[in-house]
Amino acid sequence: MTDFLALGELLIDFTPAGRTGAGVPVFEQNPGGAPANVAVQAARLGVKTGFVGKVGDDMFGRFLREVLSKEGVDTANLFFSREAATSLAFVRLSETGDRDFSFYRDPGADTQITFDEVDKDVLEQARVLCFGSLLLTAEPGRGAVPALVRYAREHGALTAYDPNWRAPLWKSREAGIAAMKSLLPLADVVKASDEELEMLTGCAEIEAGAKALFALGVQAAVVTRGPKGCALCLPGGVFELPTYDTKVADTTGAGDSFFGAFLAKLMRLGKPVARMTAEELCEAADFANAAGAVCAMKKGAIPALPTEEKIERCRRETPKLLTE
Repeated sequence: MTDFLALGELLIDFTPAGRTGAGVPVFEQNPGGAPANVAVQAARLGVKTGFVGKVGDDMFGRFLREVLSKEGVDTANLFFSREAATSLAFVRLSETGDRDFSFYRDPGADTQITFDEVDKDVLEQARVLCFGSLLLTAEPGRGAVPALVRYAREHGALTAYDPNWRAPLWKSREAGIAAMKSLLPLADVVKASDEELEMLTGCAEIEAGAKALFALGVQAAVVTRGPKGCALCLPGGVFELPTYDTKVADTTGAGDSFFGAFLAKLMRLGKPVARMTAEELCEAADFANAAGAVCAMKKGAIPALPTEEKIERCRRETPKLLTE
């Protein structure tokens, strides 16, 4: 039985890999896509995971299925499109490891998934369904995602939402924000950056933004803040947790590593979020901070996702990063 499902985009990240002798930039092919990254991180922590999505019937799509299978992620609900190609993203890194994306996806195969083709038995069995907003950029994904999330939630799954704002993929900022907001009422847990929280709620302050999420039915939110760590937001208050002082090479996938680790910890608690204590959730968030910090030490997304041993070593041996 698959306990953890991730629904969304699976694509190729072409990441910088130096230059040729003539000075021409070289890119290496890495598997990516936020929900897929989250699934692999959970799998590396011993969770039985599966992926729900679509790729092109091309060399990139077949490569991606092979990667997930090797990572122990069930691909029975990964479908192939003959009409659309696998989505591609070219990543540019700054000196501090921050990213800028150029996408080739109009429409990508990932947006072509339908509600009817997904095995409903798998949705009914899942304890957690993690999903994002990027399939809402085109039909039929725009209709399929809320229908699939609603179905899993009605059958008892905890729903975990990462809006994952990517401006180039939306026709306008307004359209993207409206689409991201539309999924909030379906979410039990939300992970968002500072910027995304303000976009979703109109609130610049974390506490005010969290209250706006709770009013929609969200039970817990984690706001990732880069070198400032994260803010765990609960109806009882906001808890700020510093991250770990690792050397950053590439932040691609770090937030996904965080979310996969956080959700894996919640699954181990084995009870509804509303019954989890603040201490238990803070422990999960600290574990997630360490996962994201270790992930950022290597280039690429899936190749950089850490094992539990590496995460716990970071927690034992790496000092916290103190920021003003």
